[in-house]
Amino acid sequence: MPYTIPIGPYHPALEEPYKLSVICQGETIQDVNIDIGFSFRGIELLAQRRNYIQDLVLVERVCGICSGVHSMSICMAAESLAGIDIPARARYIRVIITELERLHSHILWAGIAAEVIGFQTMFMEAYTLRERVMDLFEMITGNRVHYASMCIGGVNVDIPDPAPVLAVTHEIKTALETLVGPIFMNDRTVIARTAGVGPLSKSDAILYGAVGPLARASGIETDIRSDAPYAAYQELGFKMVTAQEGDVRARVVVRALEMLESVRLIEAALENLPSGAININEPYPIIPVGEVTVRAEA
Repeated sequence: MPYTIPIGPYHPALEEPYKLSVICQGETIQDVNIDIGFSFRGIELLAQRRNYIQDLVLVERVCGICSGVHSMSICMAAESLAGIDIPARARYIRVIITELERLHSHILWAGIAAEVIGFQTMFMEAYTLRERVMDLFEMITGNRVHYASMCIGGVNVDIPDPAPVLAVTHEIKTALETLVGPIFMNDRTVIARTAGVGPLSKSDAILYGAVGPLARASGIETDIRSDAPYAAYQELGFKMVTAQEGDVRARVVVRALEMLESVRLIEAALENLPSGAININEPYPIIPVGEVTVRAEA
């Protein structure tokens, strides 16, 4: 007899506040009802009532995990309106910050995924590694969350000595290559819980407008870092990761390999960090009235 499992509207494995009513027969999901609309913060209205400097603080709090990419995006928009070219060193530091965020996000996702499939040991290993990423944020910016690292015209934080950051990055890379990556890609428990589950075909992914690792796991070669490059991605030789199967395992594999690519980008940016200023040294640049759209891979 089918039974219903309520998930949400607030749940450890559900990042956003919506509710799923999952109808199951044994371990097979037969149907799901989705209820959306449990949270409204009025970010756009609040932003309209503030100036650009205040909005930087506001948009950085849209998300605790990807706060840097939100503040970088509004900076990119303002810089586009004002015709500001940021220094090369700032472009490289923006890559370092946003790729550390990607690592943080993917590792957190891996830990939660391990928890919900009953792999408690892997959950602890993933969250231990996540702590090292947050240690790097604290080392670079002074903060573990909401780094206040971006400003219109560049960045607020410098990396005067890349060596300590590189040392921790190498440590994270080793753990990804020897522990997290192999387990999530090859462990029998993970494969049994993910292979062939939740398939999303390439055509359906296009129809639903899928983006990010979800789209790339269904064989769609799309990534804003490649499609509309920003910061220093063109100089660092970004490599896109895709898979063809479109199931949960493919999404696991894409994220596992993206973590290694993030580490490579961070190492390359640190090892080739240009000299010079980190911003235009203008705390309150004049932004003309206008309209612009910018995109970033969050």
